[in-house]
Amino acid sequence: MRLGRRTLMTALCGLAVGAVFAVRPALALDLDAAKGQGWIGERRDGYIGLVAASAPAEAQALVDTVNAERRAAYQSVAEQNSVPRDQVEALAGQKLIGRAAPGTFVMDAAGRWIRK
Repeated sequence: MRLGRRTLMTALCGLAVGAVFAVRPALALDLDAAKGQGWIGERRDGYIGLVAASAPAEAQALVDTVNAERRAAYQSVAEQNSVPRDQVEALAGQKLIGRAAPGTFVMDAAGRWIRK
């Protein structure tokens, strides 16, 4: 069964945001705080990445945990809609970058970190 792009995008947004909120309570470092410090940013592939090499180890742990949760959510959406996971990841990445707060880092098309 194939869903329209808009329906898939809506489902992705809910899952991606839900995955991020689901892991927050268990982590010492908050995702929004890490983004605000410039340690973590949204990547175009729907995942987060470490922006600053000087970020604390907690920031890398946060990246690993959030990305694992997102990967599971993307895989679930991909399977339910019979689409490749990378398509789901790309749509989620567009949406998450679009929703990123001003002043936080996002990855541009060339793979560089820029402030939104």
